[in-house]
Amino acid sequence: MKRVALLGIVAILALIVSGCGPTAHIEKARNVDFGDYQTFAWAQRNERGLKAGIAEQRIKDAVSAELIRTQGWKEVKRSPDVILSYDVLVEKGTRVASEPMYSWGGFRTFYNPYARRFYRVYYPQRFVGYDNYNVPTREGTITITMVDAQSDETILQGWATDELNDRRITSREVDRIVNAIFKKWREEKG
Repeated sequence: MKRVALLGIVAILALIVSGCGPTAHIEKARNVDFGDYQTFAWAQRNERGLKAGIAEQRIKDAVSAELIRTQGWKEVKRSPDVILSYDVLVEKGTRVASEPMYSWGGFRTFYNPYARRFYRVYYPQRFVGYDNYNVPTREGTITITMVDAQSDETILQGWATDELNDRRITSREVDRIVNAIFKKWREEKG
C-alpha cells in the first residue's frame, strides 16, 4: 500500500514539474530523414569579426551538445551536412496573476436594551473571489534553424519561449529552452 501511495505522489510531482518548463514548437520539412545527416556547422553571424557574447556561446554549446549526445552528429568546419543558425528575441510581456479576496472579518459590539448588556459577535472572513491583475514580465524566445547544406532548404525550425528573471537571458534559461526544443523534436520523431 505504501508503494502505491509513493508512486502516486511521484506521478503528481512529475506532472507538476513537467508543466513548469517552456513550451516548444517544431516545424519540419516533409520527407526529411534525419538519419541521412551526420555532421553540422554553425552559420557565421558576425560579419565584423566580433566575438560572440556569453549567452550566444551558451546557445551554441547547448545545441551542439544536444546534437552530439542525442543524434550522434559531429561538428565540423568544412563540408557539413547541416548548417545551424539561431535567433534570440527578448521582449516585454504580461502575465495574469491573481490573489484570493476575503470579506472583512472581526467582532462587532451590539447593545441589548432589554438585558442592558453589550454583546460581541464574531463575523468570520469569507472568500469572495479573486483579484486578477497583470504583472509585467520579460520573455525570451530562442529559435533554432537547420538548413540542408546541399539543397539550401530549411529542414527543421524549433522555438521555445520562457519567462526571464532578468533583462538578459541567462545560461540556465538557455539550457531550459534548448532542452525543451530538443525534447519536443525527440517526441515528434518517436
